[in-house]
Amino acid sequence: MTLKLSHTFMIVDDQDKALAFYRDVLGLQLKNDVPLGDERWLTVAPPEQPDVEIVLVTASMGHSPQDAEALSALLAKGVLGSAIFATDDLAATFERLRAAGAEVLQEPIDQPYGVRDCAFRDPAGNHLRFSQAL
Repeated sequence: MTLKLSHTFMIVDDQDKALAFYRDVLGLQLKNDVPLGDERWLTVAPPEQPDVEIVLVTASMGHSPQDAEALSALLAKGVLGSAIFATDDLAATFERLRAAGAEVLQEPIDQPYGVRDCAFRDPAGNHLRFSQAL
């Protein structure tokens, strides 16, 4: 039996802003942008991992109004989503994100578990870390 990650979900408050960030700032590739009534199936993927897609969804997609409201509140606090991206040039990645205006949570530091990493928030407030092996 083979198991491979194919999709993961990142809740965002504005799909257009999220797409601009993940595509234009991070350099991920647009995979799907399919209208689904009032919503859309919007996915991006790292060029080096085209078979792993990040689905950029709104809190209302697939959730009841009550759950969407709760998810939106958690998103606004910046405690809902997170992801870690590996990079081969942390310094350049950090500077590109800072120059693009992304909120810096942590400047690059060496971690005891063998990476140098930094942290930012995406436009929706999701916590994103970027790491490079030491």
